[in-house]
Amino acid sequence: MSSFPAETIARSRVLVVGDVMLDRYWFGEVERISPEAPVPVVRVARREDRLGGAANVARNVAALGGYVTLIGVLGEDEAGASVRKLAREAGIEGELIVDPTLHTTLKMRVLGRQQQLLRVDFEQHPETAALDSIDAAFARHLPNHDVVVLSDYAKGVLTRVEPLLAQARAAGIPVLVDPKGDDYSRYRGATLVTPNRSEMQQAVGRWSSESELTGRAQQLRAELDLEALLVTRSEQGMTLFTDAGRDHIDAQAHEVFDVSGAGDTVLATLAVTRAVGLPWAEAMAWANKAGGIAVGKLGTSVVTAAELAGETA
Repeated sequence: MSSFPAETIARSRVLVVGDVMLDRYWFGEVERISPEAPVPVVRVARREDRLGGAANVARNVAALGGYVTLIGVLGEDEAGASVRKLAREAGIEGELIVDPTLHTTLKMRVLGRQQQLLRVDFEQHPETAALDSIDAAFARHLPNHDVVVLSDYAKGVLTRVEPLLAQARAAGIPVLVDPKGDDYSRYRGATLVTPNRSEMQQAVGRWSSESELTGRAQQLRAELDLEALLVTRSEQGMTLFTDAGRDHIDAQAHEVFDVSGAGDTVLATLAVTRAVGLPWAEAMAWANKAGGIAVGKLGTSVVTAAELAGETA
């Protein structure tokens, strides 16, 4: 595999649309059990906010050197303000629509000695007016980008995903989708869909052999009129299905510290490498390397072009 094309990627333009979240971490020490209930008492020493969901995909695109525009919905609240600030600092061009009827999607994690003890989620689906604004923003930004990424976390922003796909297809712009749920018919006409192992099982059922997986994957790809289907399989690596057949790559041998956000890193790497014309197999190889680096970091994190360039090809 050739060296990471950082200079070319600097000219790539990626449009990310999806469920924007704030990942909030409270780090502390556990020294006793509460007298009120049999739960640990965490003495919080440090707090940190990070971009999550579709915003983490955009953050990874920017870290890899690509130009990125992010379309999503926020509430008119403190968490939304934090997302805006973090997006600016990350170099993300944001079209972040405010829906005053909802709270910004927030995942709050409490950690003691680097181990997650509790996660608390706050989420609501956007109203019709906000979805109308998403449609308008997408139509406005689409012509100025090389690749579209749809990051679906089932929080409602991609409720109208079908017309977005139709617009992109009519414009000849490839669309990469990180799917959710078991009804993949809504993603028909995308260029690539990237389910993880459990999501693929939801969509096509469990498989007992590689040949059975290949058969089901190629059937799903044909039904959805996809150019490619990439199944990310954790410690088993990644498997790509195209008209040319099946292409598999083993996972990188990194110590796994935290898998949260690794799928966002994989998707972002696929987006920038495809935006500059790399073949699917080579794009998958770089995405696999990036995912391997990401799981060695705590929480939602980014992988930079320098880190990928430093990986042995």
